[in-house]
Amino acid sequence: MITGSAPPRPREECGVCGIFGHPDAAKLAFFGLYALQHRGQESAGIVASDGKTISEHKAMGLVSEVFSEEDLQKLRGSLALGHVRYSTTGSSNIINAQPFCATHQGETICVAHNGNLVNIQALRRELENQGAIFHSTMDSEVVVHLLARQKHLGLEQAVAETFKQIKGAYSIIIMTRDKLMAIRDPNGFRPLCLGKLPNENGSYIVASETCALDLVEAEYIRDIEPGEVLIVDREGFHSFFPQARRQHSFCIFEHVYFARPDSDIFGFNVYESRKRMGALMARECPIDADFVMPFPDSGNYAALGYSQAIGLPLEMGVIRNHYVGRTFIQPTQSMRDFAVRVKLNPVRSFLEGKRVIIIEDSIIRGTTGKCRVRSLRAAGAREVHMLVSCPPTRFPCYYGIDFPSVNQLIAGKKSVEEIRKYLNLDTLHYLSLDGLVEATGRKHDTFCLACFNNKYPVPPDKSFCKSILE
Repeated sequence: MITGSAPPRPREECGVCGIFGHPDAAKLAFFGLYALQHRGQESAGIVASDGKTISEHKAMGLVSEVFSEEDLQKLRGSLALGHVRYSTTGSSNIINAQPFCATHQGETICVAHNGNLVNIQALRRELENQGAIFHSTMDSEVVVHLLARQKHLGLEQAVAETFKQIKGAYSIIIMTRDKLMAIRDPNGFRPLCLGKLPNENGSYIVASETCALDLVEAEYIRDIEPGEVLIVDREGFHSFFPQARRQHSFCIFEHVYFARPDSDIFGFNVYESRKRMGALMARECPIDADFVMPFPDSGNYAALGYSQAIGLPLEMGVIRNHYVGRTFIQPTQSMRDFAVRVKLNPVRSFLEGKRVIIIEDSIIRGTTGKCRVRSLRAAGAREVHMLVSCPPTRFPCYYGIDFPSVNQLIAGKKSVEEIRKYLNLDTLHYLSLDGLVEATGRKHDTFCLACFNNKYPVPPDKSFCKSILE
């Protein structure tokens, strides 16, 4: 369950990485997770198989904190599956760390999942009524229970029947002792891609983003298609489509915020799309100012695009402290804005008397933005203008982004003008929806835009909507 208020920045659920047919499978999965660390920082895990035995290691923390050289050496075999997690459903603790593994009638199945199942409550309730006992609160365990009940059909058919029962967003990798299976929901909400490793033995990688392929020097083959079940085994790879084709509903926030800029997502490079967002904001809202600046690292590439398009210099008006850990000693109540200032500090002599354009990628609650604007004003900025590289985020996301309630979104409660006043800005402009879609190089009807327009491609169950707010 999600508890507490929404985060100041949008957060995505997780990243997945599977390796098949390589003698250093666990180490390659480790490096793949390193590249995907931005998708989840709460926990990390890797399971590996030597064809007979499956070993695992997972813990709370970053990839670099969870795994040592000794840990990786214990994960033997040419098959590995890794996961980094940020919880959107299921509490944040080691019980819910993935991959999730279970053994049924001698067969071990491991699952790593990115996304949210929007009929999870109904499925879980039905399984419990049939006698299922759950050890966690995450979606992946429901998948394993459903697979176990179809096991008599054979694994491939069991997968086909299982995912016919599931609604929502899922890019899932399943590992057994001798194969990988990659499954993507028919709408294609979350990304998933296939690559070939530089190994003569027919080694492959499946990962959430192409940046993971780059790090291990794998050759990108293609994306896993929406609705596809792809199997990688000793014969190579083959696939089938157990469900009817649907209209694609790619999550556009992958391009706005989540994905790394060096990844190609949904057929378009993220770096280029973010620069185009900035250029289109310059077309929609040209402002006369002294310079353009991002708050590192949000808005960096849109700021570059805006700066180049409008002909103003791009400057770094704040400096980021790269040595701030995940936790630090909490300040006293009187030390306002410490959490912002410990990471980002304004260059006072440079900002004093200047007209500043801030480029942000999104505004969720507005609390972080308010602190940042206050710090620029305190440093002497004469004017502070803010441009946001997506439309106002007014509606909840049920597909794996951690803003499930309108009440947790500032744009769900306030108009743009009211937000401008709340943030104490001279100008506030959001990129139009048409502009955002244009920047990606695709058409409106290929994206899920529900957080902007309230049109949900897969309506969630009422029980699911209620449960995530408890």
